[in-house]
Amino acid sequence: MFSKIAAVAAALLALPLAPAPASAHQLRSEPISMAAAVDLLPAAAESREGYQRTSFKHWVDADRDGCSTRAEVLINESRVQPTIEPGCKVTVGQWYSFYDGVTVTAPGGLDIDHMVPLAEAWDSGASAWTPERREAYANDLDAETSLVAVTARTNRSKADQDPADWLPPLFDARCTYAADWVATKLRWKLSVDDRERAALAEIAAGCGQESVTYEIAP
Repeated sequence: MFSKIAAVAAALLALPLAPAPASAHQLRSEPISMAAAVDLLPAAAESREGYQRTSFKHWVDADRDGCSTRAEVLINESRVQPTIEPGCKVTVGQWYSFYDGVTVTAPGGLDIDHMVPLAEAWDSGASAWTPERREAYANDLDAETSLVAVTARTNRSKADQDPADWLPPLFDARCTYAADWVATKLRWKLSVDDRERAALAEIAAGCGQESVTYEIAP
């Protein structure tokens, strides 16, 4: 009797284990060089036909905690404990705008920048998304590279331009900026056009120590 049980147990142990299903949040890359990351970006021509900023519902309160996406970024990125008034109104803090190296203490001087602008995302594949996915993109708090608090001046200078046409005025920020741009495009499976790829490859050539890590968006 015991020998039969032992034989069955041994047979079960010999069976290959089925792999556990991977969630989207487990699809995280190992750090790779920026040049290698640029090579992973899919290529496609861009089209802005049909784009409207309202196609991306943003600054929502996705987790229903009373704070909009803008407020969440301000709270998360403040270098000191921010002052928060009723209604999750952030009034005082300390933020470092890495685009231009400026420190800001009043949130009115800050914009929350979509690392890859909404119009650029539309051009690069988001035009085919559902409204729900575009909303998720516009309020992406799950990746540090997606949204960033920067001076309103630099954000408006950037507008909807890609790295072929705009880079941060602070030269030392450019490698980080380009790596974050690439990570965001890979996270959301967005494409690049030829000029954008060439610009990113040129930047990567001068950023040998910069690595890119990204997590596929759900």
